[in-house]
Amino acid sequence: MQRYLRLVAGLLQAALLLCAAPVLAAPANISAQLLVEGPAAPGEAVTLAVRMSPAKGWHGYWQNPGDAGQGMTLTASLAGKDQPLAPLRYPVPETLLISGLMNHVYEHDYAVLTSLKVPADARPGAVLPLTVEAQWLACTDQICVPESGTLQAEVKVGPRGVPDARFDAWRAALPAPLGAEARFANVGGRYRIGIPLPASVALESPHLFVSDASVVDYAAPQAFTRQADLLVVELPPAKFAPITPQTISGVLRLNTKGDGVSLTAVPGAVAAGGTPVGGTAESQGSQAPFALLILMALAGGLLLNVMPCVFPILSLKALSLARAGESEAQARAEGLAYTAGVVLACLGLGVLLLALRAAGEEVGWAFQLQEPLVVAALLLLAVAITANLLGVYEFSVPGFASDGSPQGAFATGLLAAFAATPCTGPFMAAAMGAALLLPVAQALALFAALGLGLALPFLALAYVPALRRRLPRPGAWMGRFRTAMAVPMGLTALALVWLASRLAGSAFAFAACLLAIVMLSALVVLGRRQRHGLAGGWPVMLALVLVPAMGALGLPGMVREASAETAGVLPSKPFSEAALAEARAKGGPVFVYMTADWCLTCKVNEAAAIEREDTARAFKAAGVTVLRGDWTRRDPAITRYLTAQGAAGVPLYMWYPAKAAPPRQLPQVLTPALLEELAKGG
Repeated sequence: MQRYLRLVAGLLQAALLLCAAPVLAAPANISAQLLVEGPAAPGEAVTLAVRMSPAKGWHGYWQNPGDAGQGMTLTASLAGKDQPLAPLRYPVPETLLISGLMNHVYEHDYAVLTSLKVPADARPGAVLPLTVEAQWLACTDQICVPESGTLQAEVKVGPRGVPDARFDAWRAALPAPLGAEARFANVGGRYRIGIPLPASVALESPHLFVSDASVVDYAAPQAFTRQADLLVVELPPAKFAPITPQTISGVLRLNTKGDGVSLTAVPGAVAAGGTPVGGTAESQGSQAPFALLILMALAGGLLLNVMPCVFPILSLKALSLARAGESEAQARAEGLAYTAGVVLACLGLGVLLLALRAAGEEVGWAFQLQEPLVVAALLLLAVAITANLLGVYEFSVPGFASDGSPQGAFATGLLAAFAATPCTGPFMAAAMGAALLLPVAQALALFAALGLGLALPFLALAYVPALRRRLPRPGAWMGRFRTAMAVPMGLTALALVWLASRLAGSAFAFAACLLAIVMLSALVVLGRRQRHGLAGGWPVMLALVLVPAMGALGLPGMVREASAETAGVLPSKPFSEAALAEARAKGGPVFVYMTADWCLTCKVNEAAAIEREDTARAFKAAGVTVLRGDWTRRDPAITRYLTAQGAAGVPLYMWYPAKAAPPRQLPQVLTPALLEELAKGG
């Protein structure tokens, strides 16, 4: 009874505040600003953002405010004519429980997105005045104030310009589409909702925000359980005038950082049982507790040593491993130094990745290879290493010289980790996906475990004499082996040239090659002087300093959009959330694969299983729609999809069966037989 009285009191308070709106409307406790992502061509839609900035102690509301509150309403006019707006899109909200009443709120700056169409008869080059009348409710824990504002901006008519990073950040805050249909059932007077969600997706304080009013009891505890790749939430119906819904739509919050997915549940059977999922780190991802995630990261790093994309770095390790048999003290010193370099590099990349995501950037694992300048720097480094392995010049760092040193081993570890991180293999995908959702301390522990796994073979050789005794004794063979290992490193340099052309265009790749040639010429001169017992000389050193400086200054202006890739054996369409929804609506099976030009694992899978005539015939016979996501360069939509599937990088393969059945995440090593079996309904 006390709860009912509190609710009635809250409603009466809201009514009194609405009557007092003319008095309380100013000054605004939540400031609003209208922004336009333009220009837009005639007949096209332009995205609008209403940026809300609550004062300290105040909050705004989600579209369904919960037990009390009010969402935002907008009406727009463009060039003096009323213009309909698309449905408002809100970021993932927060919960606020006051006196037993649950509110869905925002206590920080946020943006509500919508869009409108530019009239088809608008003149290109015109600037159309836009006016939006906005109403919202601003509240503290004790008082609410209805507020409004006349927001104004301009819409430029013309071709689309440079993307606005602010809008990408606001889109990143929106819940990602689940990509699969959920189901709900009313069992014993409680709603049981089954949400297809990979077991690898970690959960921290999950909460389901239901969009429709008068369906569920907002303040009641929500019970979450995991059944493999199905997340089940149980919650009671609304206490006041509950309605019987045909569907249940809402947003599932995954963690306290604001990550979430939007979903729609239709009536259907949802099995009871499963492993409980709580709101603490220890209960995240019932199928993958934190201790198991650590082991998965360790195993993933260990397996990176045999992945194709890591093979060029194996040549650097081989020379160090051969030297490890000379002295036990030296072997241990190099083992520890190498491990420190690998772990430090993984931690550094992890910190940078988490910082970029916290700043609103849509990035994932191996994000560094999506930057053309990083690829150009790696090209110069690969050319320098190749020249060193061929004996063109001598340089002790990063540890290629025959005498070895802890400093050289440390530098080799840094380089090995940096070059290995673009790969994601078995075990690693789930661990890195969880790292993007876990608290910072636990995420960094996973990154460190990944580095330790990558360094583990070398560390074992350093500390286990029996393993070292199995290595060949140092001798003249090391020089021949060093020369032979220049081949894979040279091939790596050629691959980086190709990747540079894919990322930034042929002109960028050509300019990077010219810089590499200039640097190589300077290294040849340096080597000749070294063989005569002379120092490098200031002209050579100046050239080696100027090459990266010229690249940093000149290459950014040469970045161009890469041309589209030619059609492969397997017909496919570019991935987008809309394309996935459209394909799913047709009822046929859908195969989604995420790839990148710098991902050698992806290319191996495509050659071995995807881009094959027999796969194409099987998919055609089964009516499979193929959606290909190219993550070579940053793509916020693909990053959101990867995060929603619990993956931190590529490759990612998803199979959506026919008739809206739950999706299935495929292994990262594909076979033609697997894809043909899926197409045949196996």
